[in-house]
Amino acid sequence: MAIEHNEIVSLLSELECRTNFSIKKVTEYMLPKLKEPFYLYLDGKQAQLVIRPAYEVFKADLAAIEGVNAKAQYCHYSEMTRFPKRIQKSVNGIHYGLAFSFDSKEAVKSFVEKLIVINQG
Repeated sequence: MAIEHNEIVSLLSELECRTNFSIKKVTEYMLPKLKEPFYLYLDGKQAQLVIRPAYEVFKADLAAIEGVNAKAQYCHYSEMTRFPKRIQKSVNGIHYGLAFSFDSKEAVKSFVEKLIVINQG
């Protein structure tokens, strides 16, 4: 069973991830003490964390965390402005990233902790 949007919001706050803005279905966050952006995206009723496509090399490691579900396709959304663009349907391109959904709070916590370790080298 997927974790609810508001549960992820409260957990990200507990983990000291800071929020920059919230527009429509997306909220931009930064990892604690790092300048690494990621997004909380609400796709219908399912909340997903979206990270930069540069993390594709770590996708299998992140998906191996119990309760973490990697999405097969890229997540595209125009408000994810810190991410690169790619041509999908429009001529100008659209921002995109790797999306993950979660089965539990523990999975979200482990995912964020793993991202921090990856960013610290």
